[in-house]
Amino acid sequence: MSYSGERLLMSKQREQQASRFRIWVMVAVPLAAILFQVYVPLFFQFLGFLELPLLVVVYFALMQRSQISGLLVGALVGLAQDSLSRNPLGMFGIVKTLVGYFAASVGVRLDVDHPALRFLLVFFFFVFHQFLYWVMARALLGQQLTFETQRVLMLGMLNALVGVSLFQFLDRLRLAA
Repeated sequence: MSYSGERLLMSKQREQQASRFRIWVMVAVPLAAILFQVYVPLFFQFLGFLELPLLVVVYFALMQRSQISGLLVGALVGLAQDSLSRNPLGMFGIVKTLVGYFAASVGVRLDVDHPALRFLLVFFFFVFHQFLYWVMARALLGQQLTFETQRVLMLGMLNALVGVSLFQFLDRLRLAA
């Protein structure tokens, strides 16, 4: 078999490993996460630390194992979150697009079904998301925000714990292969 034939075979195998979801899951889960992010902290302030739209973007990007779908999920969720928040339009869109792309890139290379690996990935992408948002706010908007490292690391741990549980629930919504 030639090199190009092996490459084609590998890409077909990886494509078969990608998770598939029903359309209603791809719409309802991000919408519920965005609505949770916007409205629940108004009534329960202690849940304001959760970044559910980010967790949903990371999950779908990791499971679909396609950088293009990771970009699209990140952009759509980020722009929808921007439109419902007080932030300038495009900030979450840009940041979540990049997170979706990088999460999908990791999903292509690693088997991301192990809870410990999911914990580490959610922690990393939360910290990456917060850092990238901080850089963008300073560079594009000229805001003098402070990056509180200890706070971000603690919130990253909490979001990673919630993310592992959420991912277990979302695994049940995948279509059987």
